[in-house]
Amino acid sequence: MDRKSIIGFILLAVLFYVWMTLNQNNNKKIQAEKKLQDSVTLSKITQQKADSLKALEALSPRNDSAGIKISDTSSIVKRQPPAEVTLENDLIALTVSNVGAKIKQIHLKQYKTSAEDAKGNEVREPLLLQEAPENEMVYILPLANGSKLETVSLPSTVEKSGDKIILKTELPNQAFLEQSYQFDTAAYQIDYQAKIIGDPGLDKSKPITVRWVNNLTRLEKNYQYERTYSTLYFKIAGESSDYTSYSKNTTVKLKPGQQLEWLSAVNQFFNSSWVPEKPFDNAELTITQGEGEDKYLKKTEATVTFPIEFSSGQSFGMKVYAGPNEFNRLREYNNSLEDIIPFGSSIMGSINKWVVRPLFNFLGTFMSSKGLVILMLTLLVKLALWPLTYKMIYSQSKMSSLKPHLDKLKAKYGDDSSKIQMETMNLYREYGVNPLGGCLPMLLQMPIWFALYRFFPAAIEFRQAPFLWATDLSSYDVIAKFSFNIPMIGHHLSLFTILWTVTTLLYTWYNFKKIDTTSTAANPALKYMQYIMPVFFMAFFNSFASGLTCYLVFSNIINIAQTLITKNYLISDEKIQKELHAYKQKPKKKGGFSDRLGEMLKEQQKIAEQRNKKK
Repeated sequence: MDRKSIIGFILLAVLFYVWMTLNQNNNKKIQAEKKLQDSVTLSKITQQKADSLKALEALSPRNDSAGIKISDTSSIVKRQPPAEVTLENDLIALTVSNVGAKIKQIHLKQYKTSAEDAKGNEVREPLLLQEAPENEMVYILPLANGSKLETVSLPSTVEKSGDKIILKTELPNQAFLEQSYQFDTAAYQIDYQAKIIGDPGLDKSKPITVRWVNNLTRLEKNYQYERTYSTLYFKIAGESSDYTSYSKNTTVKLKPGQQLEWLSAVNQFFNSSWVPEKPFDNAELTITQGEGEDKYLKKTEATVTFPIEFSSGQSFGMKVYAGPNEFNRLREYNNSLEDIIPFGSSIMGSINKWVVRPLFNFLGTFMSSKGLVILMLTLLVKLALWPLTYKMIYSQSKMSSLKPHLDKLKAKYGDDSSKIQMETMNLYREYGVNPLGGCLPMLLQMPIWFALYRFFPAAIEFRQAPFLWATDLSSYDVIAKFSFNIPMIGHHLSLFTILWTVTTLLYTWYNFKKIDTTSTAANPALKYMQYIMPVFFMAFFNSFASGLTCYLVFSNIINIAQTLITKNYLISDEKIQKELHAYKQKPKKKGGFSDRLGEMLKEQQKIAEQRNKKK
């Protein structure tokens, strides 16, 4: 490697260090701002609760302008002892509280969380959704006196009748807000109904709204992955599904006339969704990012307007889904709810949804080990690309046969890199060798690779699926842990990532040991880059899903096997030499890619010579 390349790498390292330092300082600033914002938010919530109580106290026994008698509200303001009721089936246990008539938690019985204790050991605990004490489901009722009544702190009576929970919240004028939860026949689905019994003195010209606050708690081992793929999804009627943001604080407000078909607070592998029978008329959706090692990944908040008039005695119904992000189960809603699974957008998402996912499910019917399914998928991909792979290896063998000629060029022209490049291209053109002939199989594999990059962290089928030493194919595997954090690496080492690095280096060494391409001949630094890059990407892959790095290891091993078998048993050096000499004797057509590239190199050489003369 020459001095300029070394200086370049040093400068890159310095720039990276500076960027990391600035980013760290920026994160500290963000955390400080977030603490201030949380304090302000808490103050607002406290004030809202106080305002609600003031609104109740202001409703003294009298006749309002509409002739509606408002009853004494002392029974409403008076606190009742906290009470909880649980409704459960084989899959979930729903617990509701009488304070604010909110969901206290939803226990998914067939799943466990994945976390690490203080010693770094992996632990599994019951998986709970909507468990944060700060969560809310608050009705905001506009009253005829101009005030607003929020149910956030109002007590309710809780009744359990068979497979149904009924909550009654007392309102002014002996009216009640009645909410009910009942298990649907569909798995992980709850039927929700709400209605107002009586007339609490509402301002009928203004809509009733509800505010849903859901702090997403950590459920997975790979904290960074989970935070990345957690957000608030929604679908506007007549439009494609969308989300607030993965990486920044964002507020989305629906335009007048727009209706909201559903909204979903999404963790990496689980979600809590509202699917109303009639779309909400208005909505304001907010996502607030967690920072550092906050106990909450993100905070979702949705304020929606009901599409009915409760005062007319109508009831509002919606489906509440609380469960895993399973593609087929969510697709049964027939409203694009399956789009909450982050398979990717555009062509990558389509490949995952309609090719990779069905193929994995099909292979999974024959074998229970997800690791073996990954191996079979790798074999199928390599089999499909075999004709192109053979052409790539054949092209590499032809280039290898020209190495003696390339050595003569280097000996003849010494350090004149531009001259070596030009003469090398002339040599390739003379013998009919395409130096880019091996690129096509790699390019065709790129969409598959990028699709799998999104697939493994999104497919719940790989969550906590073990294989060899890996305990969770949806997260990184661990062969060694550190009590400290290594820049770019983290606090662990992934064995699959190490194996990928080693096999990539071996494959590169074997593949190019007899090949001296134009670029490496002209610039030896590039020869070393092909070995440096796998080591660099090792740090990048270290926190990837082990299912993906496992696939990459299998892919490298198969590549090495294909190359060894093809070069030693399927390709004859004698045949290649005859083909090269036969092509050399043929008349050459002008104007092809090689000619254009040769002309470009000639122009570069002329420019270089002119610069040298000026010096």
